Amino acid sequence: MKRKDVISITGDLASGQSTVSKMLAEDLNFYLYRNGAYCRELAVAYGMSITEFCEYLKDHPEIDRQIEKSATEYAKNHNDIVIDAKMGWYAVPDSFKVYLKVDIDIAAQRAFADPNRKRAEDLPTVEAQKEDMIKRTKTDLTRYYNLYNVHRNDMSNYDLVIDTSNLKPEEVLSKIKEAYENWKNE
Repeated sequence: MKRKDVISITGDLASGQSTVSKMLAEDLNFYLYRNGAYCRELAVAYGMSITEFCEYLKDHPEIDRQIEKSATEYAKNHNDIVIDAKMGWYAVPDSFKVYLKVDIDIAAQRAFADPNRKRAEDLPTVEAQKEDMIKRTKTDLTRYYNLYNVHRNDMSNYDLVIDTSNLKPEEVLSKIKEAYENWKNE
């Protein structure tokens, strides 16, 4: 059975996942549930960069499971939700599942210029940002496979895949809304 009232959005680092999730939730008047924000706050609380914290999670799967379980539990008890989470599609498998892709060079430039990332990932150059993002992605994919036995980067897991490299957030929002309406009416 489909959860027609839950949209899960994941994607590459700096693909616009958080921006578009927020815009979509506001546009649909849905609640925005953000696992990434929770994870970043935990990283700061542990005195680590987000990349260090993701490495730390490899040896502390109970924390990783707690983070992912929070989305599952929230969706069980609420309707009209946009889930902004790397594993949101897995946590709520009957949701409308969206994956946002982005070219790594564009992603690094976006991330480096984003002042909201500085608390958890303050890197000196765009190239250092890119290297850190590649490392973090590899760590995350390995961790997700080891913990959940899934390949998050397998695009067949998703109902919609969008390359955001050359799109404005409003264009991505429009594509998601159109595909979501079609999915709901199937």
